[in-house]
Amino acid sequence: ETISPRVHRACLVVAKYITTSGLVARSLSFLKRLAELRTKANMAASVEDPGKRRSPVGGDDEPDEQEVNPWSVRGGEKGIDYSKLIKKFGSQAIDQELLDRIGRVTGRKAHHFLRRGIFFSHRDMHHVLDNYEAKKPFYLYTGRGPSSEAMHLGHLIPFLFTKHLQDVFDVPLVVQLTDDEKFLWKDMTLEESYRLAYENAKDIIACGFDVNKTFIFSDLDYVSQEPMFYRNILKVRKCVTFNQVKGIFGFTDSDSTGKIAFPAVQAVPSFSNSFPSIFGDRSDIFCLIPCAIDQDPYFRMTRDVAPRLGYLKPALIHSTFFPALQGPKSKMSASDPTSSIFLTDSQAQIKKKINKYAFSGGRDTVEEHREHGGDTSVDVSYLYLTFFLEDDSKLAQIKEDYGSGRMLTGELKKELIEVLQRLVGEHQERRKAVTDEMVRQFMTPRPLNFDKSSK
Repeated sequence: ETISPRVHRACLVVAKYITTSGLVARSLSFLKRLAELRTKANMAASVEDPGKRRSPVGGDDEPDEQEVNPWSVRGGEKGIDYSKLIKKFGSQAIDQELLDRIGRVTGRKAHHFLRRGIFFSHRDMHHVLDNYEAKKPFYLYTGRGPSSEAMHLGHLIPFLFTKHLQDVFDVPLVVQLTDDEKFLWKDMTLEESYRLAYENAKDIIACGFDVNKTFIFSDLDYVSQEPMFYRNILKVRKCVTFNQVKGIFGFTDSDSTGKIAFPAVQAVPSFSNSFPSIFGDRSDIFCLIPCAIDQDPYFRMTRDVAPRLGYLKPALIHSTFFPALQGPKSKMSASDPTSSIFLTDSQAQIKKKINKYAFSGGRDTVEEHREHGGDTSVDVSYLYLTFFLEDDSKLAQIKEDYGSGRMLTGELKKELIEVLQRLVGEHQERRKAVTDEMVRQFMTPRPLNFDKSSK
């Protein structure tokens, strides 16, 4: 019925250090045959087009310059081409028709993340709205991989948007903390990944979620607490072959068995009966997942498996990536404090980082800038304002002034500094108020306050 936490953690430790190649090493003939097939495939690929390769996350062949998967994001010369990702992943662009419908259904103007294309792609969002209009219940699911103690601004984006969705639709939310994943992928102990999950939970709670409608859980806790969660993991694993996982995620024979088995763990929160304390034994409650586009491979796999298990396919709504201070082509890193603004940064640190590290789209001299204006498409200060300045008219004025040369880079950075100092300062005050008892309340499996019935 249940797995003890000690047994579950012991299994993870073993799985981290056993590779797939280690499991099949006894079958030398199999490995030899595999090598021969790979050699033939590589020769055929090089003859067909030496400049292309098969993407590890599925879709059409494309140049090597762009790679997007849950563990690696690399853009081309101009950063990430999101229209190409939509085509490659097979999702749908969020168009004006969908924005208008969201406004009509909710009675509110679409969130500025939607209006500005920050959330740009979806799967079955119209189905979500159909359910809402029909008074059928649905729930939200998002997550966080706790790889660092201090979350940065980019980590806030899905939670800010999820908070908005919870408020607008008045629905329950489950938040998965994948401390098991970080143990498997990072050079850290189980104890450290578990501790970071609880630290990150405090930042998530500080976003303002309703404790009566929100359940936050650590995988290391919940797998051993809830038998149905683990049973669903096994059902998913049985439906997905090793070759399929390799094709979706790009795993190789040198990856540990723990990594290969993990995707099922991120899949099953999409199924409502994984949470009996909230939904009972119902498997017919629809799920909407707000996430960054790099997480889509997990849920393409989930959507493929769900009908075979008699479950509903989850809907998704995808965000773009939050740019590093050094520009859209660079990557934020929790280990590099100069790459982003962290939620633990002081007011002085925020000011220094923006002034010193934020990539500018301005000209080399004041005279040139006054004459030709700045480029808002690459200017990090402007790009950050598109995320955090809610006033559309003020943002449009800043774009006009900077693009025409009336506003200088220093003035634009000053605008951003004021916005971020207020945002981070308010978050820090809310986080200070988060007690261990509050964390325990959010992370205890329990019924949530929502109407499960179809009206």
